[in-house]
Amino acid sequence: MARVTPQTHGDILSAAARRFAVTGYKGTSLQDIAREVGCSKAAVLYHFANKEALLAELMAKPLDVLRQLDEQLAGLDGADAQTAAAEGFVDLAVRFRREIALLRGEFPDLLAQPAFAHVQRISERLIDALTGHTDRVAARIAALVLLAGIPEACAEFVDVPDEELRRALLAIARRVLAPLDPPPPPAPSVNH
Repeated sequence: MARVTPQTHGDILSAAARRFAVTGYKGTSLQDIAREVGCSKAAVLYHFANKEALLAELMAKPLDVLRQLDEQLAGLDGADAQTAAAEGFVDLAVRFRREIALLRGEFPDLLAQPAFAHVQRISERLIDALTGHTDRVAARIAALVLLAGIPEACAEFVDVPDEELRRALLAIARRVLAPLDPPPPPAPSVNH
């Protein structure tokens, strides 16, 4: 079989995305990517220093949007932080659901890589914003469920129209996060 030189840097990125989607990041080698493109492993290495560099470039835009959301949330408190965090994270997850699907089930391993170390810190701040900056255990559990569940739903429902998925996810987020404070105890009954 004759080898062809990749036309662009983008050919390699597209092939990597397809391979990661099929066999996962850990299950994909540079040789697999080269085979998918129809070139040599050396040609892939000409464009990318290693597999981690490929992943970093594939995830650059979603991570930049996550960083922007983190900056936006920095000055917000209470319900404002909660609403902005839920809406911002849902928007990010819906917009980049194909990228999220590539990494399904591999986030813990990826967070250990130096290129993604900041994502763990941003995730912790996002959880804090989703709680409305409260330390209530139930609020933190709800925030963590949303942080894990929203990307999972986006990866699962890649063919659902964006606006339909966004509406459904925001409705779920509102139900999970509300009320911020526990309901007041019932008033004592008066017997006449």
